[in-house]
Amino acid sequence: MAYAEKRVSTAKGSKGKVSWRARYKKPDGTWGSEPGFPTKKTAENWGDEQEAAMRSGRWLDPDLMRTPFGVFARKWMASQSPRGRTVMNRWERLDTHILPKWEHTPLIAFNWFDVDAWARSLACAESTVKDCTGLLSLILTGAVDAKYLSVNPLYGRRSSTNTSAATVPDQPTAGEVQQWAPPEAVLQVARRLGPVNGLLPLTTAFLGPRWGEGIGLHRAKTLLQRREPYNGGWFECPILRIDVEVAEYVGRGADGSKQGVVRRLEPPKNKWSVRDIDVPPFLADLLARHLATWPHPYVFMTPSGTWWWRNAWWELMRPAADGRPARPKARGRAVKEAWDPIMHGMTMRRLRHTHDTYQAQIGVHPVLAFEQAGHRYPGIKGTYQHPTPKMRQQRLDGLQEVFEQAMRNLGWRALWESEDSAKFASQS
Repeated sequence: MAYAEKRVSTAKGSKGKVSWRARYKKPDGTWGSEPGFPTKKTAENWGDEQEAAMRSGRWLDPDLMRTPFGVFARKWMASQSPRGRTVMNRWERLDTHILPKWEHTPLIAFNWFDVDAWARSLACAESTVKDCTGLLSLILTGAVDAKYLSVNPLYGRRSSTNTSAATVPDQPTAGEVQQWAPPEAVLQVARRLGPVNGLLPLTTAFLGPRWGEGIGLHRAKTLLQRREPYNGGWFECPILRIDVEVAEYVGRGADGSKQGVVRRLEPPKNKWSVRDIDVPPFLADLLARHLATWPHPYVFMTPSGTWWWRNAWWELMRPAADGRPARPKARGRAVKEAWDPIMHGMTMRRLRHTHDTYQAQIGVHPVLAFEQAGHRYPGIKGTYQHPTPKMRQQRLDGLQEVFEQAMRNLGWRALWESEDSAKFASQS
């Protein structure tokens, strides 16, 4: 049974101030204590309440409720096992924004008013603010599950609009880089990169794989066949099967310590990202010709047969899209001709935007457009509507026409007229 102990302060200047400490038996048989009560009765009542909560199975250890957020956050992160890229992103949010503010805050001290005020003060993109508050809430929900808290005070709450002058916009403003690429620009960059590397931006613009999905595409998953009953016969088309991606991230230990850059194959980011992408005829032909002489297991690799690093691809892509000055021959360096700009700021992410933009332009049915891009089709329609062979054929015809019209506009008869893989590899 709980009882109270009298405490007389011996601190200088306290003049022997009297307080009471509650003593109560914990579920493991040890005695717990809680100081600071003004009277013996209040201390006894509080102890009795703890033992009653234990008997009913709803007791929470007050010591755990006072655990600093940083301590529990590291314990929570060590218990998770998401994709490596997700782990890296979470640690970036923790290290950069969350822990500097909340690391030493007791779990029990969190409230929505303080968290919302902090979120509105962050000088970063609103998507990052949303990620930070979401992660903070996720960790506090973990504290509830681990019986450190009785309730998550952030659950179900939405941050008020960020009106800070320091807020960074998520979307481009007037004068910034266009987020999608005209098909003529895509073809020009692909030609400039050559028939090996040029296939990657071309495939991204017309089929929309994410960066890691594209460079993780195995030749055994390329140009497989879709076969579905249609109109008394069969609908058939070549596909790319997306079921893994190359993840590139900074590895972290259980305590959050950085352990170097990791690259490895991982499942895609969610179940909707596992998909078969229908390939239009022009791209199926280009991929088939590429694979006929390509010696490596993955479709889009460096000439030496390794996965592309993001920064290495960036160095290849930037001059192809943005242009470059001429470089004369020098010792150890080949001559480089000058390149005029084609489209400043073209990136692989913007080429994925380009794919979805093309789908909208040619009127692809939303349920098919979402499927091909690896997105979840929202609402009840995502449950009841499904792509049909006719929808698929219309999409393929539309993408083929986008390509052919761009070729006509450029006056080209072939995408690569005088280049071959061996020549490009020798120039890289």
